[in-house]
Amino acid sequence: MDHDPDKSLRRRSIRSFVLRAGRITPAQERALTEGWPRFGIDPPAQDTDRPGTVAPLDFTTRYGRRAALVVEIGFGNGENLLALATAHPEKDFLGIEVHRAGVGHLLLRAEEASLGNLRVMQHDAVEAFERQIAPGVLDEVLVLFPDPWHKKRHHKRRLVQPGFVALLASRLRIGGRLQLATDWEPYARQMLEVLSAEPSLRNRAGTTVDAETGSVDPGFVQRPAWRALTRFERRGHRLGHGVWDLSFERIAAPPDRPINPAA
Repeated sequence: MDHDPDKSLRRRSIRSFVLRAGRITPAQERALTEGWPRFGIDPPAQDTDRPGTVAPLDFTTRYGRRAALVVEIGFGNGENLLALATAHPEKDFLGIEVHRAGVGHLLLRAEEASLGNLRVMQHDAVEAFERQIAPGVLDEVLVLFPDPWHKKRHHKRRLVQPGFVALLASRLRIGGRLQLATDWEPYARQMLEVLSAEPSLRNRAGTTVDAETGSVDPGFVQRPAWRALTRFERRGHRLGHGVWDLSFERIAAPPDRPINPAA
């Protein structure tokens, strides 16, 4: 496989990411080539704009067992994903990232750790969830520090939108969890609003009632112990940035309606 970002990464007119080359070390380049047969999952071979025409992945075959499955979207250089896969050998982990340098970094570290419970996709997460992940198969989805797209005119590029949240929820089993974090408060508030509006999700933080207005405000959760303190987050702490964590649980089958991830 050619591990440069595939054509599907350029297909949608509005994306939540901008492709960048990034600097890749010789060791990461080797890991991309030699480690891919062991850790990599290729995008669908069929080049079509019609979601749902490719058979979903059989994860039992991919991992050689049946275990709880956790997906991290946009794993960066893989610090958190590597820590989770190392600490929880009883679970299986799938990382989805579009940037080649980050994928190479994670594959190199995964090889060094001889991890058998980790797989990687270099692909657009929206298309991966549409076409390669079947409904109800995931135990947890992590979306940690997605690009906040600060400018108002770019808000349409944000990953956390109603259609995509509905798609993520549909891939979780009942009781499965959607975990998010951001260091940009306006985006945190938008995330909270979007997730709270999805009828198949329940905020695990519960709700609080404003004593003056009586309005109900879903809350955030404390930083979970499982989330690795990445270099990105440590830098944010030094700069005085806050971090907002959200945790939602799948409670019911999504309503019988078409799901449009771009909505």
